[in-house]
Amino acid sequence: MRSLEFFPLSDPTDGPPALPRPGPVPAEEAPDPMNNKPTYLSKDGLDKLRLELDEMLNVKRPEVAQRIHDAKEHGDLSENAEYEDAKNEQAFVEGRIQTLQALIKNATIIDENHSTDHVQIGSTVTVDSNDGEESFTIVGSTEAKPTEGRISNESPVGRALLGKKKGEKVVVKVPAGDFTYKIVSIS
Repeated sequence: MRSLEFFPLSDPTDGPPALPRPGPVPAEEAPDPMNNKPTYLSKDGLDKLRLELDEMLNVKRPEVAQRIHDAKEHGDLSENAEYEDAKNEQAFVEGRIQTLQALIKNATIIDENHSTDHVQIGSTVTVDSNDGEESFTIVGSTEAKPTEGRISNESPVGRALLGKKKGEKVVVKVPAGDFTYKIVSIS
């Protein structure tokens, strides 16, 4: 039988430097898993998030834990649909708890006594456009409900209106085309 000899294809000192070895990234170099951008909320919106967090922690989490416990008692977990369903719900509940905690931690309360000389978060703006007169309340993305006239400060219309004054014309670029609004009033 022939013996095989192995020869390196190139000298290891030639060529590009070696790539870093895979492994855990030191904590100080790792990106923060939670987003730390401010969450603009009304006092009412913050209260609703706190109530939801309280319910998740004190009602939903124990309910899911009990469901998992009960499903475990039914025997073989590999074929137990109740157990799988409960574990999936647990993942959702824990994810929602983390999201709510981050939103509350980064909450910035919208000033309800805001200026009426320029548009800011919390302002209700009446604009005139080709479609007639419309009113928008500029809110944080968490509380946005466009069907109710509550638009996010991060939306194209919200971004375009921020900082503008009564009487100014604003052109908003959206996928459907450009819209021109004239600010009629700010309250």
